[in-house]
Amino acid sequence: MSKRLAPVGVLILMVSVAASAGDVARFVNLGFSPDSRYFMFGQYGIHEKTSTPWAETFIVDVKANAFVAHGIRKASSPQQVDPGNDGIGALFDAVAEARAQKAQYRIHHPATGRMLYILVDGAPPPDTIDFRDFQAGTSYEVNLTQIPPSGEGGAAYWLAINVTGKDGTVRGYRAGELSLRRPGVKAYHIKAIFLAPNNASLVFLIQKEEQDSHGYNVRYMIETVGIN
Repeated sequence: MSKRLAPVGVLILMVSVAASAGDVARFVNLGFSPDSRYFMFGQYGIHEKTSTPWAETFIVDVKANAFVAHGIRKASSPQQVDPGNDGIGALFDAVAEARAQKAQYRIHHPATGRMLYILVDGAPPPDTIDFRDFQAGTSYEVNLTQIPPSGEGGAAYWLAINVTGKDGTVRGYRAGELSLRRPGVKAYHIKAIFLAPNNASLVFLIQKEEQDSHGYNVRYMIETVGIN
């Protein structure tokens, strides 16, 4: 199965995905706290039906792999945008609305961690990814298992992660849950993997393909895994 790997250490903050219909979100890495305990990210776009911008921001407790209290903020505008406008203004509004939580969890926007992997736009998404972090001398193998939608239940998935240290020690981890079916989700793909600034956690950017009456929409979520 083909893979697409980005050079280790490349700093790319925004990821976009092509789709034939529906509306497509753009992902933004908004940074970690100084101790790498908390991570903030956002997504934004244009509603396909109304041509109005929308955005969401999220703050995640990396250790717990869960949103913090009041960690989700949403913004939208009733005003249609002109062609060429990608809706990033709504993201600025959502970030501004989250300023109290940003201060509480000490989110530092430049602290984005280190990108280890990215799926190149247009490349077939693999179910198995293996790559090496040459800077740390660590190797990774990630297997995505998913089951398709059934009835009213959406697709579900889990990740099996093997990390091989430079001394040859292999450690196994798991994320996701096959029993969790999110309504409307047709498929999941691993879009990117980040290493937290303290090198102790991995952040998996998961692309969700959702379907509604207007077509396929693309949204993002994350899974976090402590590796030390």
